[in-house]
Amino acid sequence: MIEFYTAPTPNGQKVSIALEEMNIPYNVHAIDIMADEQKTPEFLAISPNGRIPAIVDTDYDNVPIFESGAILIHLAEKCGQFLSAEPGTKATVLQWLMFQMAGVGPMQGQANVFNRYAPEKFPYAIDRYMRECRRLYEVLDRQLAKTEYLAGDYSIADMATYPWVKIYEWTGLSIDGLPHLQKWLDRVTKRPAVEEGMAVPIKVDMSPDRVAEAGISARKILI
Repeated sequence: MIEFYTAPTPNGQKVSIALEEMNIPYNVHAIDIMADEQKTPEFLAISPNGRIPAIVDTDYDNVPIFESGAILIHLAEKCGQFLSAEPGTKATVLQWLMFQMAGVGPMQGQANVFNRYAPEKFPYAIDRYMRECRRLYEVLDRQLAKTEYLAGDYSIADMATYPWVKIYEWTGLSIDGLPHLQKWLDRVTKRPAVEEGMAVPIKVDMSPDRVAEAGISARKILI
């Protein structure tokens, strides 16, 4: 059983998608990051960085795991799906997973902060992160021109990347001129497990209005 600590953000959704795709039993613990529940001693004992998502795997001596990429790798190896054991294929999956972890997620997260949440607009920062997001999307599009999914077969790399690209309009980005990325989005969206995973959890309000009311800082919402 997986005890799953999460909030309705792309980083949380990538893990809930994986849990649904892999058909792994899990219990959801909705973390209200607006109320600083991710900063409690109890949660920090599971996730020392004070960020969601995090899991506790009761099948492995209650081992706690934080960082979404590490969680995805653990779950894929646990169930023997979506991450090949063949070294070359595995490396391909992991490189696109790391591309999301080091590129798409952080850059689009910063774009969201400066374009959507920051109380004061900084045109240089907005332009810098929006242009970098577009560049990263173009990299994805070129890869998807060659393969249906990022690493050939559907994998944890797609699960990690999808929730971020899915919100491109909300971020203020466009995918015009990126037909392969659009087809990939449509393809992944139609997967039943993706639809289920994107709806987890349902108890935490992350709307921009609540963010504004709570006076959430840019640093706080970068999860």
